[in-house]
Amino acid sequence: MTDQHNDASVAAHGAWSGRFSEPVSDLVQRYTASISFDRRMAQVDIRGSLAHARMLAKQAIITPADLAAIEHGMKQISGEIERDEFQWNLADEDVHLNIERRLTALVGDAGKRLHTGRSRNDQVATDIRLWLREAMDDISGLLARYQHALLDLAEQHAATPLPGFTHLQVAQPVTLGHHLLAYVEMAGRDRERLADCRRRTNRLPLGAAALAGTSFPIDREFVASELGFAGVCENSLDAVSDRDFAIEFSAAAALIMMHISRFSEELILWMSPRFGFIDLADRFCTGSSIMPQKKNPDVPELARGKTGRVYGHLMGLLTLMKGQPLAYNKDNQEDKEPLFDTADTLSDTLRIFAELVPGITVRPAAMKEALGQGHATATDLADYLVKKGLPFRDAHEAVARAVRAAEKEGSELAELPLSALQAFSPLIAADVFCVLTVEGSLAARNHIGGTAPEQVRAAIARARARL
Repeated sequence: MTDQHNDASVAAHGAWSGRFSEPVSDLVQRYTASISFDRRMAQVDIRGSLAHARMLAKQAIITPADLAAIEHGMKQISGEIERDEFQWNLADEDVHLNIERRLTALVGDAGKRLHTGRSRNDQVATDIRLWLREAMDDISGLLARYQHALLDLAEQHAATPLPGFTHLQVAQPVTLGHHLLAYVEMAGRDRERLADCRRRTNRLPLGAAALAGTSFPIDREFVASELGFAGVCENSLDAVSDRDFAIEFSAAAALIMMHISRFSEELILWMSPRFGFIDLADRFCTGSSIMPQKKNPDVPELARGKTGRVYGHLMGLLTLMKGQPLAYNKDNQEDKEPLFDTADTLSDTLRIFAELVPGITVRPAAMKEALGQGHATATDLADYLVKKGLPFRDAHEAVARAVRAAEKEGSELAELPLSALQAFSPLIAADVFCVLTVEGSLAARNHIGGTAPEQVRAAIARARARL
């Protein structure tokens, strides 16, 4: 077969055309093509190809002249893509063949030699890892921005009393700063998980070829070093078919979104007039088309909704992989859209929340008023009795009866006269009223992890140092 005939066949049928006697139908071509979404990996595909080409030249598999031509052509292609001048062709199926076809048009046979010693199977596995590695670095940076925003607000309100809730019932006093630090801790664990996922992602599949490796004398460690990978995937079958790293990232992303969703739920509740603890800046809210008084917390509500979207992508990837035999299968083309959308959704959400947090207006008076309902210092009274020598279970019972009496009177514990309190335990003295104040309750939790304002400020300082 002449080169001219071969080129025509490839144009009609694809890079694998020699095996087939008729072209793929238009419907199948549209169904199987991935160029509409995998083109976003174009620049990492070029980086991977250049590293591969340098290795081929180093190993004398291609000539220095071929390498120079490939590097020159790839530079031009990279510029065309950046300037949005590159002509993407559905017939070329995916980002890899689109770039290879353009390279061959620019530099001739040198472009055809680039694919020596590799397959699209190990090529795409490498591209996804390169792309995801960068995405995780960006997301980790966005998480840090979000943490800084939380820390700034926490520092402003290190001593601002807030009702702490269990079962959405007033439980004990905390400070708003302490409450916000809980989300800083969550984001810290999220960053740790991303770093751990990145470590496992940072292995080079290239060199596995289609599934069994290659007969060419390649140097995989050289390519890994060129691309900044910490090592190579040790098994060629696993290298081309592994998508654990994508699933692991999606699981880490689902946890991040779950944390954001919990925070969103609290913002929505706190902004409600029933709470009135905060207000969100107008730029993060919308109105109603029928009710002119409405100010709706659309951003937190959408974050809650988008959390379900990310969960769905995780389940989709798990389901995608669960029935696949080794090694590569076309099913794996379906890994990219959920992965890309997960990263996009997560990045957008973190970016907007890093801006939303500084726009929160806190209403300390409403928080303090809520602490006057629900007997928030009842546990402090129990602790007071224990320190006077009463066993904790007896103290618990005595305070429970006191609470019942206060509710019957329609008052709070601190509003009961001393004589009434002493009816529940003769150990109660006049100093009890210091214990029953919100400020006294906060100050008493003066240990690492506690809500005492000085401990909150110390925790903020430690968090800033870690960041």
